[in-house]
Amino acid sequence: MSVKARPLLAMASLLAFAGCEKPPAQAAFERPPPLVVVASAASGDVPLYLDEIGRCVARETVALQPQVSGQITRIHFIDGTDVKAGDLLFTIDPRPFQVQLASAEASLAQAKASLDLAKTEFSRSQSLFDKKAIAQQEYDATRNAADIAEARLRQMQASVEAAKLTLEYCSLRSPIEGRTGHRLVDVGNTVTANASTLLVIQRLDPIYADFTVTEGELSTVQRSMAKNTLRVEVRIPDEPGDPSVGELTFLDNAVQEDTATVKLRASVPNAERRLWPGRFVKVRLVLSVLKGAVLVPSTAPQRSVKGSFVYVVKDDLMAELRPVTLGQRQGDRIIVEQGLRADEQVVTVGHLGVIPGGKVRIDAPQPSRETSMKEPGK
Repeated sequence: MSVKARPLLAMASLLAFAGCEKPPAQAAFERPPPLVVVASAASGDVPLYLDEIGRCVARETVALQPQVSGQITRIHFIDGTDVKAGDLLFTIDPRPFQVQLASAEASLAQAKASLDLAKTEFSRSQSLFDKKAIAQQEYDATRNAADIAEARLRQMQASVEAAKLTLEYCSLRSPIEGRTGHRLVDVGNTVTANASTLLVIQRLDPIYADFTVTEGELSTVQRSMAKNTLRVEVRIPDEPGDPSVGELTFLDNAVQEDTATVKLRASVPNAERRLWPGRFVKVRLVLSVLKGAVLVPSTAPQRSVKGSFVYVVKDDLMAELRPVTLGQRQGDRIIVEQGLRADEQVVTVGHLGVIPGGKVRIDAPQPSRETSMKEPGK
């Protein structure tokens, strides 16, 4: 064998030996249980309600009009301020009406003098008539003159009262407690009796919240109203915090044909002026209270073609797919009417990795920054 052939033979032997070895067996790949966040189903008393969109309406609205014609001489309020019933708002030039009152009082004084004279003449004629000194006709004439003078006096007294009342109309006062709008006249303007609107006043406390319910919800509302007075919560859409709480005070007597809805009205305290006439609000009509309801976070229920379900994590960390019947949402929680008991653990985060009947790992809650920075025992 030549020297050149020996390296080739050695290489072939090495390749043949390598082909005879078997590759090591690969370790089987096992998928780890998915990491999930769980929460316990809670039990508590929760309200059953209807959520609607409503509008605030002033309890009382008055368009102030003058009852006499004349020129505005003074304005006694600032636009957009609160006033009480009886507060002076406008003054109309009273001088023409003071002259009328003076004239009526003068006529009254004249009527009193005429009555005194008529009574004196009647008394004299009565004495003469008793002595048969005057005829019946003359006696009747003096008695009639006294009666006419007395009627004239009462007429003048009425004229004086009318003149005083007209003079009072020169001072326009607020008929209600409320808030003024923008005045529609200025000092120097001449106004016409019962024709010119000077100002609009609205009572804001309490205030009404008007809303509607559908015809299908009417029976439920009526049954709840028959049991007790219904609570109404009114919230401004762009304001956080607690709602304003009032009571349902009105249910309309007919269903509107064009919308198939019924109008309702709630009366709500509004001392802080949070609610404003004409503003849209969120209205929650509380119909009743459900005792011992089962509640879970709203992120726990999932949807499938067969309906709603939750993943229940048992003590051995096995996940069970549990069909449930859901009720109303309560903030960030939701009622579970059927299919779940209080204190059972449900998955709230990590649903996609869960296999029904498979195990899961529970993610421990992370400590807050403030807690982690504190020293132990403090």
